[in-house]
Amino acid sequence: MTAIGVDIGGTSVRAGVVDAHGSVLDTARGSTPSGEAELEDVICSTIETLRRKHEVSAVGLAVAGFVGNDRRSVMFAPHLAWRAAPVADRIASRIGLPVVLEHDANAAALAEYHFGALRGARVGLLIAIGTGIGGALLIDGKLFRGAHGVAPELGHLRLVPGGRPCPCGKSGCWERYCSGTALSATAVDLLARHPSSTLVREAARDSRALTGRKVAAAAREGDAVALMAMADLAKWLGEGLALVADVYDPELIVIAGGVSESGPLFLDDARDRYRAVVTGAGHRPLARVRIAHLGDDAGLVGAALACGVR
Repeated sequence: MTAIGVDIGGTSVRAGVVDAHGSVLDTARGSTPSGEAELEDVICSTIETLRRKHEVSAVGLAVAGFVGNDRRSVMFAPHLAWRAAPVADRIASRIGLPVVLEHDANAAALAEYHFGALRGARVGLLIAIGTGIGGALLIDGKLFRGAHGVAPELGHLRLVPGGRPCPCGKSGCWERYCSGTALSATAVDLLARHPSSTLVREAARDSRALTGRKVAAAAREGDAVALMAMADLAKWLGEGLALVADVYDPELIVIAGGVSESGPLFLDDARDRYRAVVTGAGHRPLARVRIAHLGDDAGLVGAALACGVR
């Protein structure tokens, strides 16, 4: 049995044909547009690209937003166009296959629990760091969704009162200081004070083109501003880890998402910060913190799992 999992993020739509072993057999990708109808066009186009080459039984959509308990509708998505939208029914009517929705972090957690870094964890927390932050909590292998399907929305915990504005409508959210978007914003803030950085030329052309991936690449090459931006991300990751550990007391925290690819640049410092500021530091067991195993594939593998490919 195979299914198509589609990972719908703030910048890209990535679909994959997934088998019962969690293997990704083929992929297709598109950019995330700003409009609702255009976004659904891209999703359907990536699905049809794969269906022309593979026989599949269902489609799972991993969405960066609030998915209702019925897993048919998107209530709200900070980085996407949908608001109270019956997305599953719309897509199903266009492609002629069953469609199930899942929060993107939940999907990644399912994939990591069955095939990756969360395997065997009794209380496991996944934090997906990409354009923003998504969170998922697994207890004995079952997702904790909260009363209305939106828990745990970790990226919009307010860590910095009066801080950077967030697309969710608040300010100072965790993801404004710890994400790919935050990495580029921090680098831009630092550049005025450090004009010798190699990133200055990039920012001078267009600060919007200075992505988190470019900052991470510059950090790997030793750029001073990029390294400072990465250190700032590590600090805020550690602060956030301490906060969520106080609430959930997990035995294992897995860092996923695009930013996790740069783990060697920030993870040790983040762990140190977490150990230093968690409540009861030095007098309690701490969660192990590790990088996800499945990389970019976690969301689409989990989306396929959510629609029954196992």
